[in-house]
Amino acid sequence: MARFTAGELEVMRILWEHGELKPAEIQRHFPRPIKNAALRSYLTILLQKGHLARRSKGKAFYYRPKTRRESTFRAMLGELVDTFCGGSSEALLCHLLAKEKLSTEELLELQRMAQQPPTSL
Repeated sequence: MARFTAGELEVMRILWEHGELKPAEIQRHFPRPIKNAALRSYLTILLQKGHLARRSKGKAFYYRPKTRRESTFRAMLGELVDTFCGGSSEALLCHLLAKEKLSTEELLELQRMAQQPPTSL
């Protein structure tokens, strides 16, 4: 899977949350001001990378995600684990647990979750 830039990922997040949108609608949901040209550049790149589909309706184009949020999350998490934890998910979890101040109830919930079959996001 091709990596996303921060701006591309923001566009994807908006489309994952809101579904198919026109560029003006994406722009309204953007968390910071973004110029139309910059947004259209992101959309063009995401189309070229195969992460978006586009359809026309009248004079407007509508964009929707082709790449699923779950597969992106797994790929990015895998890169994080490889880069910072030597490929060890256990090292990542240990680091997170060491840095967080979890209550007894939260730790028990994590233990319960660890005993359950995996689910998708």
